[in-house]
Order: sequence, then structure tokens, then C-alpha cells
Amino acid sequence: MFLLSKASQHPWLAALRVYTKAPALRMFFLGFSSGLPLLLVLGTLSFWLREAGIELSTIGMVTWVGLAYGFKWLWAPLVDKLRIPFLTTLMGRRRSWLLFSQCVVLCSLLAMGFTDPQKNLSLMIGFTALTAFASATQDIALDAYRIESADISEQAALAATYQTGYRLAMIWAGAGALALAAFFTTVESGYDPQAWKAAYCVMALSMAVGVVTVVLSPEPTNNVRETTSEQTVKHRLECRQKHPHWSERMVNLYVWFYEAACMPFMDFFIRFRWHAVIVLCLIATYRISDVVMGVMANPFYQDLGFTKEEVAAVSKVFGVVMTLAGAFLGGLISARVGVMKTLFLGGLLSALTNLLFSWLATQGHHLPYLVLTVSADNLAAGIASVAFLAYLSCLTNVAYTATQYALFSSIMLLLPKFLAGFSGFVVESVGYNLFFIGTAVIGIPVLILVVWAGRINNKR
Repeated sequence: MFLLSKASQHPWLAALRVYTKAPALRMFFLGFSSGLPLLLVLGTLSFWLREAGIELSTIGMVTWVGLAYGFKWLWAPLVDKLRIPFLTTLMGRRRSWLLFSQCVVLCSLLAMGFTDPQKNLSLMIGFTALTAFASATQDIALDAYRIESADISEQAALAATYQTGYRLAMIWAGAGALALAAFFTTVESGYDPQAWKAAYCVMALSMAVGVVTVVLSPEPTNNVRETTSEQTVKHRLECRQKHPHWSERMVNLYVWFYEAACMPFMDFFIRFRWHAVIVLCLIATYRISDVVMGVMANPFYQDLGFTKEEVAAVSKVFGVVMTLAGAFLGGLISARVGVMKTLFLGGLLSALTNLLFSWLATQGHHLPYLVLTVSADNLAAGIASVAFLAYLSCLTNVAYTATQYALFSSIMLLLPKFLAGFSGFVVESVGYNLFFIGTAVIGIPVLILVVWAGRINNKR
């Protein structure tokens, strides 16, 4: 009994115990509902459209619906402030938006399944855009729900279980949807719209995982309502003094817009002052090493002579397993040593694993080396992703959670995605070996920013 008591007090076991708490378990299922729609409006849909005989140029333009995820900060203030009639009163602010967006995703996926792109491509694009918009809205509400559901010390664990559910959903929506379409096919060769209809109907019904979780989950509680109410009264008074001829409706509309669209951004700079520049630079560059390298990964595998089957097997098995392991380790390490140290570790490993790709470029076609490289890269990515999500969560003010987190998550991809567009030119100029070394080197300034941001965090 004494030994069991001593073991239960071990710091690593204490850090592990957070995964058994209800908020962490809920985030697994909610992460599944968040990750499910992404490939269904991008990769899986592209496969469907191509099989239906749609031109590649058209398919490329259809993927622009994915921009909804990059610009979700534009309507995030509505999710923060706007009440859904009846539903918000019944379920609360976060759960009502979660349930509403999940139901829209479910219905729009069903509509996609019942639409044949060969006969009505425009309608298919419309339903796809609606799915992407509702999915991005779900992400806004879910990020806010996650941040408000637990203390800062538990955010890494919630991010880890969220990432696990998210990744499994992407496998189900990718390989799972293709397998279902193949299973339901009734023609020997060629295009079968009924098979895709069945596959997308199954995918739509899979959203029930998130719907049931939201219905059974509690609304997160925070203590900002009284403070924000006092601010609203103050802003209304100031507005009436500046604009005495405005009607009461005009005053209320102005104050609502000011608090929804302006205050979340002003609050961040008021809290961090000039330190906000350092924080934003870290957000904008933390994933730069991974994203820039990742664009050239598949062409690199092909140029080394690896077959599609080899790459798929290694990526789907070793890649997914190591990503999930990295997410679990990232949450565990963050709970034990802190988010900032884990953030540094993730950034360092991300840069170092890029050197493995440089080494692989000198080895040629060697399957065990590919397994080693992909496994290490995905393990590092899992640790870095969880630590970064936890860090972004710590930066938000719970009065404006949805808006501020949506802004942060958009900023983190803008610069890396832009630079990644030039990666092909760099490879053609210097070759894969030096390119991967370069992607590791550009990760060094990120580590300096992490240390700097850590000192800022300690002072605050």
C-alpha cells in the first residue's frame, strides 16, 4: 500500500493523470468532429471530382474553399458575441455555436453526397463552401471551448487529446472514405456516383460523435461576464456623450461592434505592450521550418525512387503512430516541465529532424532510412504542435477567446505558407540536400524567440 501511495505521488504519474479527466476525454471526441470535414472538402473531394471527369484546373480552384480556415478570424467576433436565438439560452454561448455549426456540417455533407458533380458541379461547389465555412466556425467555437474548459496547466493535455482525435478523423475522412467508396461501388470500372453518395452519408453521420459530445458536455464557466458588462455600460455612456443625437439602437449597435471587432485586438496589445511584437513574431515563425520543408517532401520521395505504395505505407502507419505518440508526449512533458520548455524542445526537434531529410538525400532509395526519417519528423511535429497550441491558449483573454485564438491560428500559417511557395525554386537552384539544411537553419531564430518569449512570460 505504501509503494502504491509513493508511486501515485510520482511527478510523471501526476502529469499523466490529467489525461483521465473529463475535459481531456471530451476533447478527444470533439477533436474528431473538428478533423472530419477538412479532407472531405479538400483531398477526398478532389479524388471524387477527378473520378467524375472534372478538369484538374477546376479541381484546383475548388480547393480555394479551404481559405475559409485561414480567414476565420473575420467572423470569429460573431461567435464571441452573437447569441443564437433559443439555443444560446438553452445550452450556453460555446455549446450553442458548437452544436449549430456541427449540425450545418452534417447537413451540408449529406447534401454533397446527394449531389453528382458530373450533373451539377456548381451546386456541389456551393455545398462544399458551406461545409468549409461551417467547419471553420466549429473550429472557432471549439478552440474557445477548449481554452475555457481547463486551467492553463492542463491546456497541453487538452491539446494532445484534441490532436489525437483530429488525426484519427483525418484518417477516417481520407483513407476511410476512399475505402467506403470502393466498397459500395457496384460497377466493374468507371465512375459510380452512388458509391460516393454512400461514403459521404457515412461521413456525415460520423459527425454525430461531436453532436452527442456537445449535448452531454457542460458549458465552460468563467468570471468575465460581470467585468464585460461593466465595460459595456461604460462604453454606452461614453458613446452617448460623444453622439447625443444617436438613437438607443444606434448606440447599442456601435458598442456591440466596438466590443466584438475592436476590443479583442486592442486587449492583446494593451496586455503585452511592445512585447506583443515578440509574441506575434514567434507565432508567425514557429512552424516555418516544418511548413517550408513539408511542401517538398512528397516530390523528394518520388525523386528518390520511392513508390506511392511505400510512401503511403510509411506515412499512414509510422507517420500517424509517431504523430499521436508525439502529441501524447508533448502534453505529458508540458504538464511536467512547462509549456515554454516544451515549446523550445519542439522547435529544436523540428529543426534537427529536417537534417535527417538532408541525410536521406545522400542515401538514395533506402526504405528503413525513410521509416526512420518520417518517424522522427512526425514525433517532433506532434510534440511541437501540442506545445504550440497550449502556448496560444495561454495568450488569450477568456473575454475574447474565440476572436483572439482565431487570429493567432491564422497568423501562424501566413508567413510559412507564403515562403513555402518559393521552395520549388530553391530546390531547383541548390538541390534537396542544401534545401533541407536551409530549412533547419531558419529554425534557429525561432528558438531565440522562444527563449525571449519565455522571459516575457516569466515577467508577466
